[in-house]
Amino acid sequence: MTRYFKALPITAAALMAALVGRAQEQATSTATTGAIRQIPVSDQMFRKTITRAIDLREKQNRPMFSDGKEISRVIIDAVKRGELTAYKNDSVTSTFTPKEMSANMSYALEAPISPDANGGDWGGAPAPSARRNPAPANDGWGAPAASTPAASASRREKVLDKNGKPVKKNGKYVYRTVRTSTVAAAPPPPPATSAEYRPKDIYQMELTEEMIFDKKRSRMYHQIKTVSLKLPSTLKDNTSGLEKTIATFKYSDLVKVFRNNPQQAIWFNAQNDAQHKNLADAFELWLFNSYITKVSNPAGDDLASQYGGERQGLLAAQQTAADLVEYEYSLWSF
Repeated sequence: MTRYFKALPITAAALMAALVGRAQEQATSTATTGAIRQIPVSDQMFRKTITRAIDLREKQNRPMFSDGKEISRVIIDAVKRGELTAYKNDSVTSTFTPKEMSANMSYALEAPISPDANGGDWGGAPAPSARRNPAPANDGWGAPAASTPAASASRREKVLDKNGKPVKKNGKYVYRTVRTSTVAAAPPPPPATSAEYRPKDIYQMELTEEMIFDKKRSRMYHQIKTVSLKLPSTLKDNTSGLEKTIATFKYSDLVKVFRNNPQQAIWFNAQNDAQHKNLADAFELWLFNSYITKVSNPAGDDLASQYGGERQGLLAAQQTAADLVEYEYSLWSF
């Protein structure tokens, strides 16, 4: 009996250490993937990584894209404030600085017209003017325009006495000449060469989730891992004509931003202004429309590549969604 009581504290300490280690492992795994719900690996009977595309212009997604409170605006402003970390891709290992992300969502402005655009820019002499002696300026009525005097480098001011009153002599004020500053005005800043896209222009998003069936709870969970902002290929100023990833964000980080900014991060309720939802709740309740673009596979190909075209990929997305629902139904037989 004495041996039993001596071994009991050691056993309890070992059990506690094992439980703490497992909890830390689960927390680390959750923090790495960006998900907010912890499902132990031992409880996962089925898991698939799915990539979805979200078009914020669709009717069902417009509450997330209301005027002045666009989800893209909320995310971009949070990055600029330093409240949110931007990543380069969905592996969430390499980060973007706010300046790098701003450059990634900017487009080049047209260069201003050169004053020597008549031929000198090409190495030749400027084209001769059609009129060698331009007509003198006039005031619009035929009379010569009055010439503007050159700016003076001095000015006259009244002489003041020790009491601060103007001095008079023979009934007239006494003046003196004071030199004014001749410092040249600062040159204007150089014209901007790029500009950021408006939040309204960024209406494409990509969502990566893990579809996990928890055999302990007999329930399918959709764990959102990352959300990416996409630059649409159809934008007028997107000269490349290709869809580009602006930045990727952990979903767990986005939830914190949405909760900390309830006045801006809203899902707009068009039926009742008193019942707007937080964007975090909108994602949790799946109040948006999306379509599947990729399901985890050995080659890493999306559905369009697998089925030979965008149209075939869109049809395959609908079929894949139906197959996953049917598979979830069949799991209840286990």
